[in-house]
Amino acid sequence: YYLFYPRQHHCQTEEEFNWLLKEEVHAVLKQLQDVLKEASRRFTMPTPGLESQLKQENFILGSSTMDQVKGVLTLQGEALTQADINLKVTKSSQVLHFQFREDKQWKLQQIQDARNHVNQALQLLNSRDESYHFKTGAEVNKLMDAVMLQLTRARNRLTTPASMTLPELATSGLMKMFTPPMPGDVMVNFYINLSKLCLTVYQLHVLPPNTTKNFKPTGSSVLHNPGAMFELNNNRFEVSHVHKVECVVPWLSDTLVFFTISLQLCQQLKDKISVFSSFWKYRPF
Repeated sequence: YYLFYPRQHHCQTEEEFNWLLKEEVHAVLKQLQDVLKEASRRFTMPTPGLESQLKQENFILGSSTMDQVKGVLTLQGEALTQADINLKVTKSSQVLHFQFREDKQWKLQQIQDARNHVNQALQLLNSRDESYHFKTGAEVNKLMDAVMLQLTRARNRLTTPASMTLPELATSGLMKMFTPPMPGDVMVNFYINLSKLCLTVYQLHVLPPNTTKNFKPTGSSVLHNPGAMFELNNNRFEVSHVHKVECVVPWLSDTLVFFTISLQLCQQLKDKISVFSSFWKYRPF
């Protein structure tokens, strides 16, 4: 590193930087657009031959180590359109069977939000087409930061399911979706974790009013453990059994890879710009 750059070197660097702003930035933006269009397409895959209808996929959720719960879930874009759940009750070994009522479907808010963030990132990129001339590195950085924010939010929606309290679960709209109706001692929850579609079934028992058990209501969590307690409509409940089954959704795996690639492209462009801006400390980049 020189302390003083020869003037000729300076001009060359300035030319390189102008080329970066004019040519390379747009090449990277085009790459980003292509990757994010692929990601966006994964959220809205059409049925082969029926382009107007989203593709329906069935996922079998079960566990090789336990057979208490089996579920067959039908995912269509962001909506669970059908759910079929078998629960083997631990005490009696009887099998309970529930499915969605025909008029009902359950929106997976995580998928909907992730898709919206991807589309917002695409809108940001579309607002700077090839004819647009970036004047400073700061302007490019600002765009990259905005795109990265949307992509990070999209990824976070898939990697961090919502925390819920047990009373929130018990009174959620999901509990009203089934036929026959869920009994008062069973609760279910669906969520996305990374690329997995997860189903959790809770079995509860009522704590007798005169119980000497130290009652301590549990806070919110993605997954509650046996022994967790809550109060609802003047009754106190304790979770006796928790069954969690899951299944990988391949297109969600693809989407997470696309997020990683896109974030890397953004960061690499920011790094290139910071190399140039360290040449001219006195220039406002």
